[in-house]
Amino acid sequence: MLEKLFHLKERGTTAQTEVIAGFTTFMTMAYIIFVNPVILKDAGMPPEGVMTATALVAAIMTIAMGLFTNYPFALAAGMGINSFVAYTLVLDMGLSWQTAMGIIFWEGLIITILVLTRVREAVMNAIPLALKQAIGVGIGLFIAFIGLKQAGIMVPNDATIISLGNLTAPATIVSLIGLLITIIFVVKKVKGAILWGIISTAVIGLLVTIFSKVTVTPIPQQILTSKLDFSTIGKLDIGGAMQFGLLSTIFALMLSDFFDTMGTVISVGGKAHLVEGNSMPRLQNVLLIDSLAAMVGGIFGASSATTYVESTAGVAEGGRTGLTAVVTGILFLLSMFFVPLAGIIPSAATAPALIIVGFLMLGVVKEINFEKLDTAIPAFITLLTIPLTFSIANGIGLGFISYTLIKLFTGKYRDVHPLMYVVSILFFINFFFL
Repeated sequence: MLEKLFHLKERGTTAQTEVIAGFTTFMTMAYIIFVNPVILKDAGMPPEGVMTATALVAAIMTIAMGLFTNYPFALAAGMGINSFVAYTLVLDMGLSWQTAMGIIFWEGLIITILVLTRVREAVMNAIPLALKQAIGVGIGLFIAFIGLKQAGIMVPNDATIISLGNLTAPATIVSLIGLLITIIFVVKKVKGAILWGIISTAVIGLLVTIFSKVTVTPIPQQILTSKLDFSTIGKLDIGGAMQFGLLSTIFALMLSDFFDTMGTVISVGGKAHLVEGNSMPRLQNVLLIDSLAAMVGGIFGASSATTYVESTAGVAEGGRTGLTAVVTGILFLLSMFFVPLAGIIPSAATAPALIIVGFLMLGVVKEINFEKLDTAIPAFITLLTIPLTFSIANGIGLGFISYTLIKLFTGKYRDVHPLMYVVSILFFINFFFL
């Protein structure tokens, strides 16, 4: 049945590999179950309801992605958009959280229409290969950057922007030990190296917690969730979100969501060797599930759900089919009932995995032709600004604009696809006027 559904042999994988990959992806993403409620609580949303909605949306949409695309992409509430909902739409603009979720619904609907009319797929196919490769490298650096930050190896600094953290902090020491263990597993080509790295680091953190007064791996007080809260589901205000003054906000959110996903799909698909030529088979299905996830996130009150860059952790473990996604989705579904148990995987344990995954994604940089300056410079801008602006969409936008302008002012304007001109103008408007 699994072979018939997911074509495992055709993709050069096995059920065991896919299951391990699914567990790995889940462990690197599980933090969203706890982080999303903390952020949206500031918007006045009930944290228990957000927690349930977050796990449920991730489960439904990730399983749907696996079954309808046969790709190892996992989805959950997007970090960044949830902060925009809480701190910009609600606290700054004074909107209700119900109206904010209505805005999320509308931006998801618009993107769905763009998918159904094949505009989104056409834009992806219009991106030059060098920029696609740069997006993958930039996201690899971005993932590694997040891992360094979670481990406490890299910290904010007012004078230098970032600096070296306190390497003697217990959580950082645990992460460093875990990083060394994970590297050894990867170098030795241990099956499930990244997953075993996460588990080993979590166990070390648990031992530190037990034998010292410092909590690295939290010890759950109970195993089962006491009560499921569905209070945020269906409470969005669709009508209130259609105010004329909110159109620019919907546009800005749509542009960010549109290209965040595009970058993730390009990078994860490339790492999984699912890209053929300059495109990906069944790309339309991937984009449709992702756009519907934004709408479902708004309906359920979990904020916009999107394809996660952490999917590359599962891909790095050999995940090549939708079975990886289905396993991840099932684990999200089970986590609704075992939330206290799911919380024992701390950021100190997932940080080493993200750093290694970031490294594994850098290999494609050698395929960028740095001798061809009119594409190499925009590629460099893209891969540099994705991690440094902490935004996939911002890096893509700056890369697109620089590519278009360089081609335009060097007399090579015919090399630029018409859609690249349109998208570059939209990014320019978003950056400088919205």
